[in-house]
Amino acid sequence: MSPKKRNRALVIDDEQIVLESVKKILAQEGFDVDTSSSGRNGLDMALNNMYDVVLTDIRMPEIGGMRILRDVKRARPSVPVVIITGYATVQSAVQAMKLGAADYIEKPFTPEELVKAVGGAIDAAQTAEPEEQKVVHKDEVLRVLDRAGSDMEFVGALFLRGADALEEYGLTAAEKLAILTGDITWIEEHVGKLTDRQKRWLEQKLSAEIW
Repeated sequence: MSPKKRNRALVIDDEQIVLESVKKILAQEGFDVDTSSSGRNGLDMALNNMYDVVLTDIRMPEIGGMRILRDVKRARPSVPVVIITGYATVQSAVQAMKLGAADYIEKPFTPEELVKAVGGAIDAAQTAEPEEQKVVHKDEVLRVLDRAGSDMEFVGALFLRGADALEEYGLTAAEKLAILTGDITWIEEHVGKLTDRQKRWLEQKLSAEIW
């Protein structure tokens, strides 16, 4: 009988103590654990290696957790992403779950909380159908961008409320995440060239850190 496959986890956080703590806890549960203190390097690792789960802090220098969530889900839709958050960013972590994250854990967390979140995320991913990572509601995406190009109250809601400000639109989590992270390139690949007005919100998002 072949030995049971060991789950492989990637942990991305700019706090070394968090990396060491998560690695120790998961290693005791039989995981092979890779870590990165850089969001950019961690994203490269996630895209170039096969992991059963990715854990990422929500706010880090260079690249934050929302960008990591977006790019990991695009490249590997079946890989669950668990958000690591502090008290000040719990609202953002809740938003991340509405945008495709499997779960979140709040620092400081107990070993039991970490193991439960990671185990639950992996179990759910094994039975859930991965969400399609392309624009399937082109007209709705353009409606949002047209409105964001002229309605400053709506723009304010996008900054403050994130995914909640998009509830009235029939959008997938992938579409919402692309809009909220200012992903002009990906949107234009799927819907065609945007007007300057349609790009206005996306360019604002690229110049501001709201997560």
